Amino acid sequence: MNSPEKTDLTNCDVEPIHIPGNIQPHGCLLACDETATEIVRCSENAPSMLGLDGPPIGRELNAVVGRELSHSIRNALTRSRDGGGSSLLFGMAGPNGGRFDIAVHRFKGAAIMEFEPAEHDVAEPLELSRTMLGRIASIASTEKLVANSVRLLQAMLDYDRVMIYQFEPDGSGQVIGEAKRTHLESFMGQYFPATDIPQQARELYIKNPIRIISDANFKPIPVVPVLNESGEPLDLSFAHLRSVSPIHCEYLRNMGVGASMSISIIIDGELWGLVACHHYGPRTLSMAERVAAELFGEFLSLHLNALRHKQSLDAAAAARSALDGLLQQAVHVEDINGLLRSRLSEFARLIPADGVAMWLDGKLTVTGTTPPESAIVDLARFATTVAEGHIWATHKLSDIVPDAEAYSDLASGMMVVPLSQRPGDYVMYFRREVVQTLNWAGNPEKTYEVGPHGDRLTPRKSFAIWKETVRRQSKPWTEEERQFGEAARAALVGVILEHSELLADERSKAEVRQRMLNQELNHRVKNILAVIKSLVTHPTGDGETLETYVEALRGRIQALSLAHDQVIRGDGGGGLIDLLEAELLPYRSEKNTIKLEGPNVWMDARSFSIMALVLHELSTNAAKYGALSQPGGHLDVVWKIDDAGACDIKWTESGGPAVEPPSREGFGTVLINRSIPFDLGGESNVAYESDGLKAAFRVPSRHVSLRTAARAPSQPSSIEQPGERNQQLLSGRRVLIVEDQMLIALELEQILEAAGIHVVATFGSPRETLAFLSANPLPDAAILDVNLGDSTSEEIAVFLVENKVPFLFATGYFDSSAIPQPFNDVPIVRKPYSEEAILSKLDKLLSGKLPQGGPDPDGLPGQPLAYGR
Repeated sequence: MNSPEKTDLTNCDVEPIHIPGNIQPHGCLLACDETATEIVRCSENAPSMLGLDGPPIGRELNAVVGRELSHSIRNALTRSRDGGGSSLLFGMAGPNGGRFDIAVHRFKGAAIMEFEPAEHDVAEPLELSRTMLGRIASIASTEKLVANSVRLLQAMLDYDRVMIYQFEPDGSGQVIGEAKRTHLESFMGQYFPATDIPQQARELYIKNPIRIISDANFKPIPVVPVLNESGEPLDLSFAHLRSVSPIHCEYLRNMGVGASMSISIIIDGELWGLVACHHYGPRTLSMAERVAAELFGEFLSLHLNALRHKQSLDAAAAARSALDGLLQQAVHVEDINGLLRSRLSEFARLIPADGVAMWLDGKLTVTGTTPPESAIVDLARFATTVAEGHIWATHKLSDIVPDAEAYSDLASGMMVVPLSQRPGDYVMYFRREVVQTLNWAGNPEKTYEVGPHGDRLTPRKSFAIWKETVRRQSKPWTEEERQFGEAARAALVGVILEHSELLADERSKAEVRQRMLNQELNHRVKNILAVIKSLVTHPTGDGETLETYVEALRGRIQALSLAHDQVIRGDGGGGLIDLLEAELLPYRSEKNTIKLEGPNVWMDARSFSIMALVLHELSTNAAKYGALSQPGGHLDVVWKIDDAGACDIKWTESGGPAVEPPSREGFGTVLINRSIPFDLGGESNVAYESDGLKAAFRVPSRHVSLRTAARAPSQPSSIEQPGERNQQLLSGRRVLIVEDQMLIALELEQILEAAGIHVVATFGSPRETLAFLSANPLPDAAILDVNLGDSTSEEIAVFLVENKVPFLFATGYFDSSAIPQPFNDVPIVRKPYSEEAILSKLDKLLSGKLPQGGPDPDGLPGQPLAYGR
């Protein structure tokens, strides 16, 4: 190693292992200038391995390896990005006539070439790797994937031992999978300290995902000259032949290991773990075999990541199911505290822990392994200082609560989940000291040979050091577990709040307001599903065909979608008439009458959001129980701006079933009665009169304003009416689709192709679309989704305008805010797609009735000030 001071156990964590000045002897190295013209460095064994007639330094690459091979090397270098992986050449003829596998890469101004004798046909290892990938592709559990992978890799690579080693958040690692010869001791389940793999080594494992040591007793081959003209050593971070730290080689020799290989497991750009292969004698893998192993490692990384995400979703679903069950049961009990105590075992299953305690209303309930009861009471008092309105967790409890050292074997980690916005009631999860659950699992009688650094460089000593580094610590709480804890907190606070706390007092805190909005979202979804169910099960009229029923159902569901979108996008404020239209549109029919009358009132973001919740409750209640639930019903909504600038709104129902006040004040009733007074400082008055519900609301002037520009009355286009179209005009026309959601694109393709339209192509990104348009005949028209993931279709629209190709914008939003500013007049078709709407728009577009750049008569909703049906 090229270092000014000798490496030992006191400084190996700063050892510059990326510039060792040496390589391993199973190959040789040439380094050229960046243009790969002149050789400026080489390993001392290069002349003998390549059969050269003398030292190559200072000579041109062409003259040393031949023009044909140097040409192949330069071509390979063009495929290798600076600071990236190597490009590979297999079975190339060398200067001495021998065959070599060559890895080439550029890094820090040098073109580095590594030559290894070609010992294996590349096809066989790659075919074996492909077969192995097929064996693990369908595995659905992490444990089985790890177990099968080590067995397959051992069979493929013929190492004596193959392990999968997973890193913990603190940098330590555990062997979670192992396949070995039967006579070898097992390392399965063992932990090793973070210091066993220094940080600079971990960084190299990310840069170079496969690493081989062919012989732990190898004699390093120097690279000469050590320093270039600028005084810099050769950086071998990405070199396969890079020499190895003598400390690491001593560790291997002490275990009796003669050769090793590691494959990095990289997930989301982080080093998740390693596949570690040990052989108890020298072993060299060919470059082809290493490529096959690297491919397997990359697939293993992807598969592990997919399973991690799936397990996270499954755990979240199980947690939601358990909490939903608790919430449903809580509605029907009077003793909520007793219910929570009786369900403590279910709380314990939400988050992995050794024990759980509930401190509720001054009473303690425990399950599993926990601290003494007197200590838990003290911990509950401590929790009031750290867990106010949010969860709190630590895996080093005695570092924060010194008295906890006395029971660290029972509880070294704690997560606190508040049961109330007010301090005092908690669920506490406990984890035992991690070393209490583990002992050395290897052969206790086995002895290790030791080198100059003694028994520190042995597996058993590493395990002992790890145990000391995690003394009085538990397994850390993951971010996912903290999220589950927060979800449990939100649900439990809701249950306690409904039964034992003053609603108005709790609403004054922002966290409770967020909880209520989350509850409302759940409430809204259930209401929407109930309405959809009623639409689907509504009997068909006399003579109504299946086709007309389906089309009407599609339109009603589309109207619900637009109403939901109008509410969700209310953060920027909006018009009162827009909100009323969006909420009431799904319930309009020829059998009832809805009248809206008032000036063009604009509401700010806060009042718009609150009124959206109130009007949604009123609308769905009217449709389920009130005037809109039966033929002949009438609804009148009238509003005005009074002399003080406030907006007075009157909601009057008549002609419906008899109305009675609700037997209990549910969450929806609370919203209607209290949201406007509490959140806006306004007024709400609701009367359940026998002939229909009457409601009056007053929104203060600071939340509303009067827009002077009147809106021209029109029917909103959210349910687009079928129109006559020229089938002959559409048949054979060529249309381009740009849509980043595959299922939506397939639906649109089916609609167009059924009408005889030829879909020339479907793309999901601007880059692909523009490349196609530039290289192929232009289509007759195009349909562009406005939002394409991280980008928009604006660039495509500019190209189509310049080339006089007419097009439609597709969007799921109710208003035009998503449309790029220069294209506000481009015709719009709304999602979810209606067959009649899309074909009618295309017919008008292609016949010139919707000129590009002109106004669209039924694209965006109009602004009616009053309407009735």
